[in-house]
Amino acid sequence: MKTITTSAHTPTEIRVEKVSENVAKIIAYPFETGYAVTVAHPLRRLLYTSSIGFAPTGVKINGVAHEFDSIAGMLEDVAIFIMNLKNLRFKLKNNSAREIVEYEFKGPKDLKGSDLVNDIVDIVNPDQHVATLNEDADLKFTIIIEKGIGYIPSEELKDYISSDFMALDAFFTPVKRAIYDIESTLVDDNPDYEKIVFTITTNGQVTPIEAFQNALQTMHRQLGVFENIVDVEKPVGKSSSSQNSEYAKLFESIENLNLSARSFNCLDKAGIRFIGELALMEESILKDIKNLGKKSLEEIKAVMEEIGYPVDAPELQSHKKQLNEKIQELKNEKNEG
Repeated sequence: MKTITTSAHTPTEIRVEKVSENVAKIIAYPFETGYAVTVAHPLRRLLYTSSIGFAPTGVKINGVAHEFDSIAGMLEDVAIFIMNLKNLRFKLKNNSAREIVEYEFKGPKDLKGSDLVNDIVDIVNPDQHVATLNEDADLKFTIIIEKGIGYIPSEELKDYISSDFMALDAFFTPVKRAIYDIESTLVDDNPDYEKIVFTITTNGQVTPIEAFQNALQTMHRQLGVFENIVDVEKPVGKSSSSQNSEYAKLFESIENLNLSARSFNCLDKAGIRFIGELALMEESILKDIKNLGKKSLEEIKAVMEEIGYPVDAPELQSHKKQLNEKIQELKNEKNEG
């Protein structure tokens, strides 16, 4: 018998089943009729579009001017060699967001993904063929490897990377397959409830659970823009005290980031005192800080990513004015003190 309610039933059960290293099932229930697909469909889209992976964005090969060239002593043409590089699934160690890695190999050698593993880079598919070198080969190349989401064609990367590198199509997405099934489930003998069964397959750069967690976090951040709406007829902003509590980390000193002395000194000389200044700062402005080298820039970006507030954090843009005002107020107090 249908009863009158004033709110939708809240799902209470979740189960995770590890099928293999790169495959997992996530099962959640019970949802009201129609709610399961409403939740599952956007999560599936976010699994494909927002999951963080790694990809080569540029390559420089000694003695090679363009992708239609050839290399003495290598069986494959440069175009095939580049395609093989793009088929490798890289993973940067030490939570790095960008690395430029140099390699040199002499023949004879059947070059595979495993040969590119070092202290900076791991290869998820180590058996992937890269090149066939004969005894005359001396192959030297440099790869730019970056962390990112989605897919970026090489045409859009040409102005981004150094002109002496060939831009590559960047396939960052680590999710190979994400599907969901909606099944009926009983609640108090009522069969009109639903169960979501997600099956997620990744390429090994991240686990299926990590990919799912990232999709959930992305959805939460996207919906966060509506958090200030308390009443549909009367939008009410958060009080300054609750907002300050929510973003307390941003009002901490940059000393708490435990940066290297060089990175900290560059920021300190530039007058940057609080973590929030980095989270709200455009990357292009950060790059222009005097004496801040590429290594320091990457360190700062990686540390900010780690604490959950990347440089120029998109989720802070709707509160940018209020946060900047609070940070300036703290700086004034510190200067007066």
